[in-house]
Amino acid sequence: MGDRPDPANDVLGMRRPLLQHRPSRVPTRRRRRRKSCARLAEVCFRPQILSPSADFKPALWGGKTWQEIKADLKFKTAGPGQKLSEPSRVPKEKPKTEVTPKPRQAPTDEAQMAAAAALARMELKPKAKLPSSQEAIKNQVRKELMAEAAASEKGLSEEEKDLTSPDKEGAAAPSVSGVYFICPLTGAVVKKDKKEKHLREAIQSYFSVDPVAASIMEIHTFNKDREKVRVGVETMAKYLDNIYLHPEEEKYRRIKLQNKVFQERISCLEGIHRFFQAIGFETKTLPVPGQETTEEYYVLKEEMLTKLEDLKDYKEQLLSSEPLRAQLDRQLCVFKPSPEAARFELPNDFYNLTAEEIKREQRLRTEAVEKASMLRTRAMREKEEQREMRKYNYTLMRVRFPDGYILQGTFYARESVSALYNFVREALRDDWLPFELLGPGGLKLTDENLAFNECGLVPSALLTLAWDAAVMADIQASGEEQPASPLKPELLSRVQTLS
Repeated sequence: MGDRPDPANDVLGMRRPLLQHRPSRVPTRRRRRRKSCARLAEVCFRPQILSPSADFKPALWGGKTWQEIKADLKFKTAGPGQKLSEPSRVPKEKPKTEVTPKPRQAPTDEAQMAAAAALARMELKPKAKLPSSQEAIKNQVRKELMAEAAASEKGLSEEEKDLTSPDKEGAAAPSVSGVYFICPLTGAVVKKDKKEKHLREAIQSYFSVDPVAASIMEIHTFNKDREKVRVGVETMAKYLDNIYLHPEEEKYRRIKLQNKVFQERISCLEGIHRFFQAIGFETKTLPVPGQETTEEYYVLKEEMLTKLEDLKDYKEQLLSSEPLRAQLDRQLCVFKPSPEAARFELPNDFYNLTAEEIKREQRLRTEAVEKASMLRTRAMREKEEQREMRKYNYTLMRVRFPDGYILQGTFYARESVSALYNFVREALRDDWLPFELLGPGGLKLTDENLAFNECGLVPSALLTLAWDAAVMADIQASGEEQPASPLKPELLSRVQTLS
């Protein structure tokens, strides 16, 4: 090679000196490998010169482009072909392999006992009532007002109003018509809302028979504050003691009506003035010693000084008396065997709700829904359950006998279970037969000292009577003919059908 310059190295007419060739120190084998790789790269990436009418398609695997490869995959996964004139076909589903379930093992005895105990506890708990909506309450109140207006126009009585009330149309009849009481003086059976009025009338009529006893009944019955009654009665007893011990002293036979102690302890009690008149005191206006003014006094009559023993008896009677209480009427009923034994429809008399509490009922129900979603401790739940139980004053109990007959009675919610056992024994033909009462879930009521609300048997419950197995076996072995029903014949004569 000469010193002539290469035209490729001449840029813009400028010549560059040629580099002198220096022998490479790279081994021959490696140099050959580089040349072959460079020659292969030149062939692979040589640009193709196409005519303007030819389409440009970069050649890939098998001569196909990316778009063609994607179209082939989509076509293969689309399933079998279909003509446009044919109806559409639903793709067949792959048959599912059925898995045979493994047979479950029977629960153990411990698990069955635990489940039975849990069911018993659930049945003993009172069922929460669903909160009614505000619109439903308005509709009910509107219906009651309309019924009362219609009844007043027609001049119907209270009982007829209840029958014609539109919200009771088609509703189930209540299990009892209400809560009733027996007056201890007259023996009359009166409804709960008329009890107070009837007692007043009975005591008022008893004044013609024994005015002292009637006035003492009035003091103890109609004064609700028992502490005030105790203090007033003890003060009265001191007055009578002074007269009995010192009858000759006139100052003890006079009681100043404006005296501070008399006004604060005695005069405020209902019936106390009628008691003074009944035991021989009379009202007199006397001059105040050492003053020119006069004041009113209770003065014991002279004739009562000969009846001091009677005054002593009146004092003892005043101290020992108790409030006159009307006795709860059990409303004993006997029903034929019925599948409706566990269904109860109770009137409002069974609930301990005043007018103010009824107004707050909806608000309390909404709060109960919120509390149900909160996490509470066991003590909090038990306290709330006890508060819920205190809403009920009475409970309706039903006892189902082995022959299917049902005995029903009304009790106080705070009465002990022993009252129910006595109630059942009084209804038996043979009251000596031992028996047990089983609550919901087969739970035995063994502790008769517990109250109904403590056992969760409010406001109603259905119990089952079970005879003593050993005693019944002895009776059957004796061969004596047994009556068809263990209940008394007079109760079976007025048996009813439970609707």
